[in-house]
Amino acid sequence: MAKEVVLAIDIGGSLTKIGLVNRNGNILGKRVFKTNGQDPFNNFLEKLNAEIEILITSLDSTHKLISIGIGAPNANSLTGNIENPPNLKWGLLTPISKVIGEMLKLPVVLANDANAAALGEMKFGTAKGMKNFVVLTLGTGLGSGIISDGRLLVGQHALAGEIGHTNVDPNGRQCNCGLRGCLETYASVTGIRRTVFELIAEMSEDSPLREISFDNMTGVHISDAALAGDPIALKAFDKTGEILGGKMADIAAHLDPEAIILSGGLSKAGDILLNPIKQFMELRLFNAYRGKIKVLISTTTSSDAILGPAALAWSAFEKGTP
Repeated sequence: MAKEVVLAIDIGGSLTKIGLVNRNGNILGKRVFKTNGQDPFNNFLEKLNAEIEILITSLDSTHKLISIGIGAPNANSLTGNIENPPNLKWGLLTPISKVIGEMLKLPVVLANDANAAALGEMKFGTAKGMKNFVVLTLGTGLGSGIISDGRLLVGQHALAGEIGHTNVDPNGRQCNCGLRGCLETYASVTGIRRTVFELIAEMSEDSPLREISFDNMTGVHISDAALAGDPIALKAFDKTGEILGGKMADIAAHLDPEAIILSGGLSKAGDILLNPIKQFMELRLFNAYRGKIKVLISTTTSSDAILGPAALAWSAFEKGTP
């Protein structure tokens, strides 16, 4: 009897990760490549097809590919489209489910990348056994997935959970979505880079970050500098933690979750980010929630982001859909 696997595709603002995943969440093979979201969609499609071919040819005859799960920014599970994502310049509507389904002749399940990540945490990760939690993905932008009573909250238009585009400051930083002051312009890898460059201009202390251009600076650079005691990096994490912690207090008031789980590149800073977040979240929490909301860092690595869309595909398959 063939061993069933799903193809998981995680499309990020910077990188796309694909992999073959079995029912137990074991990754049998994976590939990573640059999304190059400023280029036309057809360029991405050609690269994706080539990478999928490499993966599929690595499968032996005892395995059978049964379904595809896709997590992508601004993905609409009702339409199967990616709809005008701020960090991908592919136009207003990209029919990703239809195109990839026809390309591989397999059923496709699509969800917002952070929604997929939340399912992955519940099925394979940190949230096993939880029924009420929120996942915040801190990457190029800030995505969020909400699990309420054991179910993914999708909303009337399949757009629920855009916490990254809730407002921090109406006169604040310009966001790629067209609004000003969105949370993700402060609490994301892109956001903390902006904070670092503001602090470089304001502070006089020496810092290795002064030698790195904005385009070349990564979350790893900032985390490593903070771990080494760099005052600019530490201040940047404090400011980020204050803004994100305050917004997480709002999340608690809306949803009363058991936990808020942080994943993505920025979360890898660990306690340097976690400590100010907890401090400011507790400070701004309504009394009834104080001491009750866990703040956790996802145990899955960045390369395991495919477990989200894999969980999406397996959940749909087990329910008999699509």
